[in-house]
Amino acid sequence: MKLSIIIPVLNASRTLGQTVAALARGHDEIVVVDGGSTDGSVALAEALGARVIAAPRGRGAQLRAGADAAQGDWLLFVHADTILEEGWREAVSRFCAVPENRAKAAAFRFALDDPSPQARRLERMVAWRVRKLGLPYGDQGLLIHRDFYRGLGGFEALPLMEDVDLVRRIGRDRLAVLPVSARTSAARWRREGWFRRSARNLLCLSLYFAGVPPHMIKRIYG
Repeated sequence: MKLSIIIPVLNASRTLGQTVAALARGHDEIVVVDGGSTDGSVALAEALGARVIAAPRGRGAQLRAGADAAQGDWLLFVHADTILEEGWREAVSRFCAVPENRAKAAAFRFALDDPSPQARRLERMVAWRVRKLGLPYGDQGLLIHRDFYRGLGGFEALPLMEDVDLVRRIGRDRLAVLPVSARTSAARWRREGWFRRSARNLLCLSLYFAGVPPHMIKRIYG
């Protein structure tokens, strides 16, 4: 199995080092897709041994460009402020070893790097959303075979909701949750307030399902 790990970045030098360190394996390809960073993210990624490519700013466009440039049979999309916890490689290998999973995808369990009760409550809410609705977000990572990804049409170059757009095409019945956490930064919730940030995320999702264009939703998301 050849795995390509794709990380979109934009001024992510503060978190990128930890993210790549948790992923680093000599036989995996790490593709960092830069959307115009000015904070040294590119130099840091290169120093860490990642392959760096440039793409138009926007997570959807960057993820799509990374997938197009990747050489692996399996693609693993990870955000630059997300750390896959110990055991992720073994869980990925087990999933990829099952032939039927070439027509499925997988995400990790959602976790936050915050010890507060609010963080645990949000983690439980996300677990419910994934279990009942089949809607993991991009901060949970996404593992998918290249052929299945291409057959679905891949990530759209959307300014927002690119992750929801793709997992809806995958479908709940073709999506698994791996028994390892993807620990992501809680900085935005701490900065904006736990209730306010969560309510805004829910509003954005509701607007998307109501048919509001992603470029309009992005103004609300911030």
